[in-house]
Amino acid sequence: MTATATAVLPARALLLDMDGTLVNSDASVERIWRRWAERHGLDGDEVMKVVHGRQGYASMALLLPNRPMEQNYAENARLLAEETADTEGVVAIPGAREFLASLDGLPHALVTSADVALSTARMAAAGLEQPAVRITAESVGASKPDPEGFLKGAAELGVDPADCVVFEDSGAGIAAGRAAGMRVVGIGPRAGFHRPDVVVRDLTQVRVERTPDGTILLHVSE
Repeated sequence: MTATATAVLPARALLLDMDGTLVNSDASVERIWRRWAERHGLDGDEVMKVVHGRQGYASMALLLPNRPMEQNYAENARLLAEETADTEGVVAIPGAREFLASLDGLPHALVTSADVALSTARMAAAGLEQPAVRITAESVGASKPDPEGFLKGAAELGVDPADCVVFEDSGAGIAAGRAAGMRVVGIGPRAGFHRPDVVVRDLTQVRVERTPDGTILLHVSE
């Protein structure tokens, strides 16, 4: 449903995507992936429909299905280096700084398709503190929409997946959260197409309440 009033979601832990959820990196992603599309003779608009939320090699496998995966892994490493160096226009999603501050002392983790170097660079460029628990590209063997990253995040925090709420912007990420058996808060315009439990424009619409028994109450509103 779309949050037309205030919805309250209880949780024991929160699992947070980065790009499009905490950090607006669209400008960098567009520059690098449209250049990649041009090099391979692909339509840039069609490429951009695929790449959000996935690790680069997984996007390449969908877009170039006949190419050996070894080439995808090698080219993905080069693109990650390009993305890490290109932080122009990378900014925090509205409300992200305050939202992260409200989670201090509460169980939460970053679950991103970026690797350590890229996630560190983008969070720093956006002026955001990194959560203590981070599940990055190096942590998993399968890219979103596979649920591995979110399940690992829940395990690291010692919380049952059913008690976790995922924050995501992309179709691949929302599908991963659902496959992990978790509820999903969709962030931004992309999210609404993929039927998360609630959708918000940005993190200014989410308020965190701590309860004495350790439950996190998420107040989600327009």
